[in-house]
Amino acid sequence: QLQLVESGGGLVQPGGSLRLSCAASGASLDYYSIGWIRQAPGKEREGVSCISSSGSLTTYLDSVKGRFTVSRDNAKKMVYLQMNNLKPEDTAVYYCAADLWVLCSEVPGIRYDYSGQGTQVTVSS
Repeated sequence: QLQLVESGGGLVQPGGSLRLSCAASGASLDYYSIGWIRQAPGKEREGVSCISSSGSLTTYLDSVKGRFTVSRDNAKKMVYLQMNNLKPEDTAVYYCAADLWVLCSEVPGIRYDYSGQGTQVTVSS
């Protein structure tokens, strides 16, 4: 059973940066597409980014394009989300999620078989 654990969240000022990490255990990541999903208070979940199993394809929510970068290291079973120029509207709980059958689409989805417990990102001055 694949297990995912996020880390790296915290409080940051607008314009700042954070790097989220997602550590996998229980199975190889080699064949899983990985998504980053966020949920702000009172709002529905939205897909932030998706990276294909090989890392050759990455997609992003329009509002984070140019600011966020997703990457992965399958050998280390790690996935990362580098977030730069953070804005208050990026405040949310961020989850990493995995699925064998999801194909990364232009608009990142939110339906995955496995998900972590989330890490809080707060952007505030």
